[in-house]
This record gives sequence, C-alpha cells and structure tokens, in this order.
Amino acid sequence: MIDFLASLKSKNEYLFYFGFVCLITAVLILMKSKFSDVQINGVNAWYKPLKFALSMGIFSWTMGWYTGYLSYKCINLYNWSLIIFLGFEVFYVALQASRGQLSHYNTSSTLYTLLTVAMAISAIAATLYTGYIGILFCTEKFPELPDYYVWAIRLGIFLFVIFALEGAVIGAHGSPRVGGTDGGAIPFLNWSLTYGDLRIAHFVGMHALQLLPLLAFYVLKDVRMVILIGIMYGLLSLFCLVLALNARSLLSFQ
Repeated sequence: MIDFLASLKSKNEYLFYFGFVCLITAVLILMKSKFSDVQINGVNAWYKPLKFALSMGIFSWTMGWYTGYLSYKCINLYNWSLIIFLGFEVFYVALQASRGQLSHYNTSSTLYTLLTVAMAISAIAATLYTGYIGILFCTEKFPELPDYYVWAIRLGIFLFVIFALEGAVIGAHGSPRVGGTDGGAIPFLNWSLTYGDLRIAHFVGMHALQLLPLLAFYVLKDVRMVILIGIMYGLLSLFCLVLALNARSLLSFQ
C-alpha cells in the first residue's frame, strides 16, 4: 500500500493530496453519522456527503493515476479544475447536511436554486474536462504500456463521461426515483427496491473508470477481450438506465 501511495503521489501530486483530503473527510463524516440522528427524507443526513466525499476521493486518485501517463504538460489546469469543482460539491453537500437541508433538488429559495445550478455546472464541467483527458489517451502514444490497458483506460473514461452526464437526466426528473417515492430501499445507498432508480445506472456506468482498467491489467490482457467486455459493460449500464426510466426496480423486476 505504501508503494502504491508513493507511486500515486509521483504521478500527480495535486490529485493525490486532494483525493487524500476527500477520503479523510469521508472517514470524519462516517464518524459524525454515528452520533447524529438528523435525517433528510428518512435517511441519515450525513450519508450523502459521505458518499460524495468517498466518490470524489476515489475519482481523484483514479484520474491522478491515469494523467501520470500523459506527456501533456499543462495538466495542472485539469487538476485545479477538479479541486475547485469537486471540492465545492463536497463542501456544499456536507454544509447542507449539517443544517438538515437538501442539497440537490432544493428550490425552496432563490439562493438554494442558484447553488443547485452551480453544483450541476461544476459536475458537467469536471465531466467534460475528463472527456478531454480521454481524447488525449486516444491521440498520444504509450509504448511503455500494454495496448489492452490503454484501451481499457479509454473505454473506462468514455463510459464514465456518458453515465456521469446521466446525472442531467436525474436533475431534469427532479428525483432519482421513477414511479414513486415510498417503499423500501437498500441501506446506505438508498436505491429503491420498489421503483426505478436512476442512480443505479449512474453508479454502474461511472465505475467503468476503475473496473475496466483493473480487469484489463490483471485478468483480460487482450485488446479484443477488453473491447468486448467494455461494450458489454456499457450495455449493462444502459439496461439499468432503461429499466429505471420504465419505473422498474433492478432487484424486484416488478
């Protein structure tokens, strides 16, 4: 683990430290959640900022690792973009949790509406910039890396971008659930067990960013297999989205 962290730091020091701060924040929020009975929509108010901090930390470390392969020297702008945009999201979601207030879908005042829009803009900007990083992986040569690994990074980034932008569908709908708001939910994740839930496709598709390169590097080791698995993974994510849009639960198939 120490060797991994040292290598990660050497690849992209900015995103290493930002990801580290996010993960430490996630640990602190987890501890806070154990001593808080504040709830938002029937769920512990601190679960959402916990998930955000954890997700941003993993994402930052992942992109820090990948950008370390690029010879493109002006990567600092990307680093600072992520730090500002994603840092704002984690801070605002945690602030609203501390106040027992909604962060997303909160239009109860002009200020909250503007901050909700600001979060959307931040997420879209970070996502599109990450898509540009994916384009760099398509235009540069990586003679020191296996072709199957490079293809997995490309596919992982582009699937991440597609299903991160699916967040716009969730925002337009005004809720991640389709077909109803009551009924059971998976603990902590809060995914619906009864109705469609747009967050499932969002989650599955975005984590192609980590899963495909790991599978390629340690298991598949073949370009054709990587492309095939990447297509299948994309179809799985799309299936989750179509199921949710049709108000059907992934687990119950009702």
